[in-house]
Amino acid sequence: MNKLQVRPRLSVFKSSRHIYGQIIDDAAGKTLCFASDIKITKSTKQEKAYNVGMELAKKALKKKITEVVFDRGGFVYHGRVAQLAKGAREGGLKF
Repeated sequence: MNKLQVRPRLSVFKSSRHIYGQIIDDAAGKTLCFASDIKITKSTKQEKAYNVGMELAKKALKKKITEVVFDRGGFVYHGRVAQLAKGAREGGLKF
């Protein structure tokens, strides 16, 4: 069985101002939980990305999701994308 069918996907999107993360069940085609930095103020972009990862992990653990597949969405695994991943890992997600 393919890993994507077993584990949900943590998808990342970033714009020049904001970063978004969502956990998607591809089999059902539904978003299980999401987080963004739109409401986070007075932080650097890197700190916001880290906090988005932590918030996303917290929401996922409440829904009993512990393992995901990381989808960087074509963005380089560097900077804000890496900080979101770090926050999600430190928040308790495994990928």
